[in-house]
Amino acid sequence: MPLIRNGEIVADTWRVLEEVEDIPAEGDVIVSLERLKNSTKQIAARADRTGVAIENSADPVELEAHLAHLDLIALEFPAFTDGRAYSQARRLRTQYGFTGELRARGNVLVDQAGFLKQVGFDSFEVTDGQSLEIWNASARSMTLTYQRGYDGGQAIREFAR
Repeated sequence: MPLIRNGEIVADTWRVLEEVEDIPAEGDVIVSLERLKNSTKQIAARADRTGVAIENSADPVELEAHLAHLDLIALEFPAFTDGRAYSQARRLRTQYGFTGELRARGNVLVDQAGFLKQVGFDSFEVTDGQSLEIWNASARSMTLTYQRGYDGGQAIREFAR
């Protein structure tokens, strides 16, 4: 599955670990939320980057104690009609101050690119065949919004003053 970051398709250096796999000392790995909670000391001692994948039903407060050891949080979109990951992303950026990579994964559509960026996502796992040019155009298409975005974008109500 292609990965888009900074308007480019890039190689994905992250490996999603299965629950039964040992956590390696080296290499960029993504673990489940349960694994993160149960392996805190081992993860904190790792030399390379660690990420976590959470379901969109999880409360971001569960990550608060672990944020200092996380370089990536992958948020799931099980269906394009399920937008709970938008709220998770916004909370992680604004309420908890997460500055690492926020990745959208699952059913991520080109139509959502602008909204995803507005709440703080900066990398996107997209399905094969999605045009990078169309993705980038969609990501830049929102210049005004109803509320201030994570990126400080201008809101319509401010523009109307």
